[in-house]
Amino acid sequence: MTNDRLEDSLLSNGFTPESAASAIGVDAKTVERWINKGRTPYPKHRRALAALVHETENYLWPDAIDAERRTELAEAEVIKVYPHRSVIPADLWSRLLRDCSERIDVLVLAGLFLAEEPAFAKIIKTKVRQGLSVRMLFGDPVADEASKRSGEESLAVGTVPARIRNALALVEPLGDVDGVEIRFHGTTLYNSIFRFDDEMIVNMHVFGLPGAYAPALHLRRLATGDLFETYMTSFEHVWSNSDAADFSRIRG
Repeated sequence: MTNDRLEDSLLSNGFTPESAASAIGVDAKTVERWINKGRTPYPKHRRALAALVHETENYLWPDAIDAERRTELAEAEVIKVYPHRSVIPADLWSRLLRDCSERIDVLVLAGLFLAEEPAFAKIIKTKVRQGLSVRMLFGDPVADEASKRSGEESLAVGTVPARIRNALALVEPLGDVDGVEIRFHGTTLYNSIFRFDDEMIVNMHVFGLPGAYAPALHLRRLATGDLFETYMTSFEHVWSNSDAADFSRIRG
């Protein structure tokens, strides 16, 4: 069976079987067998190829790692568990924002605490000029899910849509910056996701509590792990079903 993921990842990153083989020190025909016959490389070659195309081993070869080892790897991806998002140190957020250089992906309903950070917009504007890519997903303030969330979090009617509008008012200037994409989503949000290169904060949501009081995970991506990638897959699903931000809705 053809390994379409490997073939697509190589092509997307500008590699032919020959150039990939040269990069990792194997014969080109070996790479062709990995692609065309679905052969699974040795672990050292899996690691090298995954690094070459910026993907995880689990994505490229889903059956290469057994369930027990996957569990161990998932545990290794967890840097720290916080009982509440509100207790995450401010300097951790600052460090993640300051040190990232390739990608920021944010999935929230409002994320007002982040939008209110004085340095947030300034750092984003500076870093996108240096090649940073930023995608931000906010809840649509007029969507039913935003209105329902106020009651689900035991908040006053209209609180969540109001928070979304406040956050959008703060990030609206970023909407005109090349390298920044802002979209609205109307999904039921099970987790808020804050991805900074190969690190991530996942804020789980708990029925009856605001996000600030719900637990949070600090993750670091491992090439052989799939916990980080599970949350990124969720982000991509929401992104693919979202709409370009209509900032006129913050005045609705």
